[in-house]
Amino acid sequence: MIQLWKGGAYLVHGQELVAADEEEKLVSLIGRKGNPAEDKKGTIAYSILAAHNTSGDMDKLKIRFDSMASHDITFVGIIQTAVASGMEKFPLPYVMTNCHNSLCAVGGTINQDDHVFGLSAAKKYGGIFVPPHIAVIHQYMREMMAGCGRMILASDSHTRYGALGTLAIGEGGGELVKQLLENTYDINYPGVIAVHLTGKPRPGVGPHDIALAIVGAVYANGYVKNKVMEFVGDGIASMNADYRNSVDVMTTETTCLSSVWKTDEQTQAYLTEHGRPEAYKELNPADVAYYDGVIEIDLATIKPMIALPFHPSNAYEIDELNANLPDILHEVEENAKKLIANKNIHYSLTDKIENGRLKVQQGIIAGCAGGNYVNVMAAAHILANASCGNDYFELSVYPSSQPVYLDLVRKGAVASLMETGAVLKTAFCGPCFGAGDTPANEALSIRHTTRNFPNREGSKPGQGQISSAALMDARSIAATAANGGYLTSAEAYADDYEEKMPAYHFDDAVYRNRVYQGFGKAQTELELISGPNIKPWPKLPALSDNILLKVCAKIMDPVTTTDELIPSGETSSYRSNPLGLAEFTLSRRDPGYVARAKEAAKPEAAREARKDPAGEAPELAVVYAAIEKLDSRVKKDEIEIGSVIYCVKPGDGSAREQAASCQRVLGGLANICSEYATKRYRSNVMNWGMIPFQMKGEPEFGNGDWIYVPGAKAAVLGDGQNIAAYVISADGGVKPVTLYIAGMTPDEKSIVASGCLINFNRKA
Repeated sequence: MIQLWKGGAYLVHGQELVAADEEEKLVSLIGRKGNPAEDKKGTIAYSILAAHNTSGDMDKLKIRFDSMASHDITFVGIIQTAVASGMEKFPLPYVMTNCHNSLCAVGGTINQDDHVFGLSAAKKYGGIFVPPHIAVIHQYMREMMAGCGRMILASDSHTRYGALGTLAIGEGGGELVKQLLENTYDINYPGVIAVHLTGKPRPGVGPHDIALAIVGAVYANGYVKNKVMEFVGDGIASMNADYRNSVDVMTTETTCLSSVWKTDEQTQAYLTEHGRPEAYKELNPADVAYYDGVIEIDLATIKPMIALPFHPSNAYEIDELNANLPDILHEVEENAKKLIANKNIHYSLTDKIENGRLKVQQGIIAGCAGGNYVNVMAAAHILANASCGNDYFELSVYPSSQPVYLDLVRKGAVASLMETGAVLKTAFCGPCFGAGDTPANEALSIRHTTRNFPNREGSKPGQGQISSAALMDARSIAATAANGGYLTSAEAYADDYEEKMPAYHFDDAVYRNRVYQGFGKAQTELELISGPNIKPWPKLPALSDNILLKVCAKIMDPVTTTDELIPSGETSSYRSNPLGLAEFTLSRRDPGYVARAKEAAKPEAAREARKDPAGEAPELAVVYAAIEKLDSRVKKDEIEIGSVIYCVKPGDGSAREQAASCQRVLGGLANICSEYATKRYRSNVMNWGMIPFQMKGEPEFGNGDWIYVPGAKAAVLGDGQNIAAYVISADGGVKPVTLYIAGMTPDEKSIVASGCLINFNRKA
């Protein structure tokens, strides 16, 4: 059972929840009325944020983090940006892992060149470098950097170490650059939602089952959007820290800002086992703590789950799915038709029903969610004396770090899994974002990974390739493998194995022997080593007073993910090459966008060269005539020209800044939307110098139309409300439209006005 409270609530003595409007009950328990403004200070989140806030104003936070992390498709651009902005050394511990392009399989020397760049940067600026295959980013941070009461920032959306008492946030690279320049992370104080856990998970239920149930309950209604999820309640004690970590990492899929759990002896045992007992301290809510909402979860009611394509929130109990296969799978097929741009593609799940059972073709247990010790060990137990078979079904297992792998080897789990036909691989995030174990065309993959967005598993609908992924816990994946690929709930194999599981032993030998520990040891005289694909950011102009935007993409899907804005997979090889990567922008959702954006950029190049922009785009003659009727005082050479995309709700998913920067280097000046799916995508838009416009109502414009925004710069620097703009069609027709910009910090306003974060820092 998962219940969402309609209003705020008080947690009293860490035990009893009292609704905010139950004043008499609260008075009887604490002897006074509640005071939300004061009692919110009793949350764990408040205490951590207050300890890291430098503004002196808890409503307007300016946060400095304890440490940071990036992986090998983000750290090159971050370091380039920071260096261009004046950084000379890393002022805080900065971990660079190599878990996304680990295979060095695409693009010749490109991937390994990025790894060499990372090590040279760690030496020059004083960083921590984790070589390929050693650990996925979040497992290393859990094992070596997280601690109770700390805050960590990383350039990956699944930055969640709340189960270890760390309030961690995933953001685009621009926010990490600010920390490297000793600036701050500026946000309004977030709401805090209590996740109140009671009971105990039933045998066969794993952390992914609990996580998918939570995501299914809160994603669509935005209950925790941009808020902090604070896990409290007696149910926490029923899970060890590793199990909690696997639940916690999936909070990203709720669209919350961050998460934190109360700590206990399990947290202490984890940190002590990892050689860092000093990182532990007890974190509990105060005797009275006010929360902006409550998610109540009786863990004993959660059953094995599956999240069907194409979102982690599309969650069902496996038993429910198996009982209603044709109806549920047909509904997924119908929804898929709305998402697949290539209408010639045949997409079917119902054809995988054999004798009333769902047959899947692939199983994956991997990454920061699935590759943890408790998950792999449980899968090994379920598969003991079984076989994955020699038919189409295949199973791959990726332990999350070499220390985890080492202990699984020593305890016999690896040998046991290999005997079944499962394939053991190294620490690698690829299956989570389409760079490893891509399923066959029309195949269905079940995965204990974090996401199953459209095309994220690696298919390319533009080229007629389509497959899909469903999310499941490692336990049910193992049960399915043991049954020849027929979807099976792990409850069929339930025997309280979690309690009998041998204790994990962490051996840091791999890290001692392979990880470069350079923090505080910057060798600034050294040179960065850059391969031929590593390119600097092109120069970006400051924002002009007036702008003219050509609509180059209009996407009316309910949500547009960052995977659709810039695809994952093989495109990762070009993350260090801004112009090279930009060629892939929207390629799996709107393949014509890049060509349209390039055409829209040509008249601006002419204007900057003091030539007539209409010479590159003859239609502009009509547009300029319409603008002259609106205000004859504005000259056409005073109007900056660029492109814009419209999405209903852009930016769900990955923190990757390239979802915005690729638009920018193609000449993008703005996004327009109804709302932004995540704070991190909107931050990326601003850090790359694009205006984060919003509008109410349906857009009455389409591809090829122009939108004239007089006084755009003044609007950005002002209150951003009721911005008058004009849609100008090819025949000269003019329709007024009202835009607005949600709240921006003074620095964010200056960054957009400067043209990008690099320009802003150079001026500063």
